[in-house]
Amino acid sequence: MKLLRYGPVGQEKPGILDNDGNVRDLSAHVDDIGGDVLTPDGLAKIAALNVTDLNTVDSDPRIGTCVGDIGKFMCIGLNYSDHAAETNMPIPEEPILFAKFNSAISGPNDDVIMPRGSSKMDWEVELGIVIGSKAKYVSEDQALD
Repeated sequence: MKLLRYGPVGQEKPGILDNDGNVRDLSAHVDDIGGDVLTPDGLAKIAALNVTDLNTVDSDPRIGTCVGDIGKFMCIGLNYSDHAAETNMPIPEEPILFAKFNSAISGPNDDVIMPRGSSKMDWEVELGIVIGSKAKYVSEDQALD
């Protein structure tokens, strides 16, 4: 199942990619891709749909950000030993956490806009999204449950 969001910036709709590579409209079944849609129950609801019964999206729509209604965008710095080495920094004993503004998130083919006053941008990006049950204060023993 390949979920996506399509449409103009700020007006994205939920969609799914069919086996032929066509974008199908999911907006009659879910409001957006995010939150409860990405739980086991939400994903099961989508999996039960017959994708070929959904309307095909005409033309070649812009593919938007992968999820909507993003609450927090947390990052981990120096998470690869090579990255620490190239910055001449020691490998941290604990993860280095920092936040980014949600406006930094874009679709896969969107232009990357350099902020006014900037002189350099870093091209390196890794993104991980946790899809599944809500969790908070999970012990190491329960981390893989």
